[in-house]
Amino acid sequence: MRRRLGDRKDGYKLRKADPFFRIIPHIMPERSDAQIFFEERIYLDKPHELIRQLRREGHKVGFLHVVLASMVRVISQKPKINRFVVGKRTYARNEISVSLAIKREMSENGEETTIKVKFDPHDTIYDVIEKLNAEVDKNKQAASENNTDRFARFFALLPQFVVSGLVGFIKWLDRHNKMPKFIIELSPFHSSFFVTDLGSLGIKPVYHHIYNFGTNTIFIAFGVRSKEQIIDEDDMSVQNRKAMDLKVVADERVVDGYYFASAIKLATRIMGDPAVLLDPPDEVVLDDEI
Repeated sequence: MRRRLGDRKDGYKLRKADPFFRIIPHIMPERSDAQIFFEERIYLDKPHELIRQLRREGHKVGFLHVVLASMVRVISQKPKINRFVVGKRTYARNEISVSLAIKREMSENGEETTIKVKFDPHDTIYDVIEKLNAEVDKNKQAASENNTDRFARFFALLPQFVVSGLVGFIKWLDRHNKMPKFIIELSPFHSSFFVTDLGSLGIKPVYHHIYNFGTNTIFIAFGVRSKEQIIDEDDMSVQNRKAMDLKVVADERVVDGYYFASAIKLATRIMGDPAVLLDPPDEVVLDDEI
């Protein structure tokens, strides 16, 4: 779609949105004003079955890949959750991207970096595995430094009053749709959603705030697995099932609650039975309010 007057480098202005949603950003101007919190439990029988199948095929894959591939699929069917609010205006993002922090070495002294990976709405879990693993492998090298690291290191060299002024200027550029594309590209705060895998740290998921800076609308956290005893209603037997809890924080200003709920249900259904991710979607739905 060609950019028009009022569009951003990373999104299209909503021109057919409900008037109520044009007012909401003025009532709740900051993303922290509009955070909603919810959690979902995913039973891991079928996800583990798919992961074992993919590993037999030679793929390096885990539950993180299932989460990312599921969210890419959900956005391909429910594109309105891929919106964001900046400068009290709402936009439809023109790409699917995910930000996540990774440790180059799993130790207290190991350096941490943040990566951003872009996906296509037609992507299968095979595509997600390939794209994510390539980016992670590239950034896990001890001596590697990505553009985000370099940008942060540059700021760290400056006096505090200069940093404060530059950050304020960048925020002004963002609010007025003048943010340079190279900053949007390297900023982990400008993406469809942020994901953190706390299971690798051996802890349960937390509700992680979304940032007022940038355009992230959704933050997803998951952690260590748990076991749950479930009673089979047919024969009253007790079954032990492994589960994973997801904690999600989202910006409620981008779409109504019914749409958000339907997207959440779709996401949990796909994560719970992710075999559908082996094939591309039958169709990709476009945001009809651009």
